[in-house]
Amino acid sequence: MDKNKIKKQSQDRRHKRVRSKVSGIASKPRLCVFRSLNHIYVQAIDDLAGKTLAASSDLELAQNKIKPELKVELKGKEAEAYQAGSLIAKKLLEQKIEIAVFDKASYKYHGRVKALAQGARDAGLKF
Repeated sequence: MDKNKIKKQSQDRRHKRVRSKVSGIASKPRLCVFRSLNHIYVQAIDDLAGKTLAASSDLELAQNKIKPELKVELKGKEAEAYQAGSLIAKKLLEQKIEIAVFDKASYKYHGRVKALAQGARDAGLKF
């Protein structure tokens, strides 16, 4: 078997395991994280309606030249992930949504994924 194929199958298995336990509703959406090599994206999803309530990424911060204050000492991509997390939290709080469920997909909870979660928590979102 090809090494990349085995890696993809393992990721899919991990993601299925997480998704079997995590689901979002309108009052408590699922924060779904996608991490690429260069960027990080997050969506707040209502699984019952099948709709995205809000979305954020580090690209959005760069395009709009938004610079929220960092409450934690982070550098580089982790700082951008922290800012993306705080931005999604602000968007959800504007919609009067205070609680969410965190879906880390097949990623380990460290580095950029952890920084994104911390940014959302520090901005006032609970999960």
